[in-house]
Amino acid sequence: MTDKLKKPKKQLPLRLSGELYEELAAWAEDEFRSINGQIEYLLTEAVKKRKKGTKDN
Repeated sequence: MTDKLKKPKKQLPLRLSGELYEELAAWAEDEFRSINGQIEYLLTEAVKKRKKGTKDN
């Protein structure tokens, strides 16, 4: 069993600007995800990039 299956998901409050929320909502809809799923996906990808040592600069 992998660590992903063993560890329960954590909840946290998150404040976003209205503009950012709308952008994320539209992006999530385009990719058939919930807003929460989209945020989790984007954060997961950012962590993967960071671990690989790549930068967007």
